[in-house]
Amino acid sequence: MSAEATLLEQFTALDTATVSDALDACGLPPGQGGLRPMWGRPKVAGFAVTVELESLSGEHDGSHILTGAIAEAGPDDVIVVANGGRTDVSSWGGIVSVGAAVRSVRGAITDGACRDVAQARDLGFPVFARAQVPATARGRLRQRSTGEPISIGGVRVRAGDVVVADEGGVVVVPRERATEVLDAAQRLAEREAAIEAEVRAGVPLPQAMRDARLAGTEAR
Repeated sequence: MSAEATLLEQFTALDTATVSDALDACGLPPGQGGLRPMWGRPKVAGFAVTVELESLSGEHDGSHILTGAIAEAGPDDVIVVANGGRTDVSSWGGIVSVGAAVRSVRGAITDGACRDVAQARDLGFPVFARAQVPATARGRLRQRSTGEPISIGGVRVRAGDVVVADEGGVVVVPRERATEVLDAAQRLAEREAAIEAEVRAGVPLPQAMRDARLAGTEAR
């Protein structure tokens, strides 16, 4: 297994709340809510393939949004779409889900609405969005950029950043700090597992959940 695949496997083993806490500890923007799985309870972790959309004004150039980015994406990637949180028009649909699934892309996250959720569900393809809407992007949206830095809910996402999404929300980990954040998240997960075990064993909650212990600053 490659180093990249191992990194993603380790992030997949964590939930977004734990990674968000690690981002806080590293002085980075935390995770965000509002980007929900459109079916089931999937969890994805992958390298961001970034796309930015904007309102269509004037003549359309004929190429459909997202298709080029999907054609270049692969099994370690997640498509991340910036559409300003718009929920009046779809920024992800069924045919692009098919195209992404054929490429073994891990999932799609769109800062906007999607449609054709049943098709994505039947494919087993995870889609995270702010809402569902039947309105097509055709004649309403065009692609502004691909592979460039984008903003999702105010958080900057660059191509190649690690993105983790589950039913709790979405986190973005800058690629150059991924190992640092992963180490912090794994330590947090171990600490929380130990606290949970003590609580289940009858240790009083205030004693188990000491602030210094949760922060990892308690002397051993």
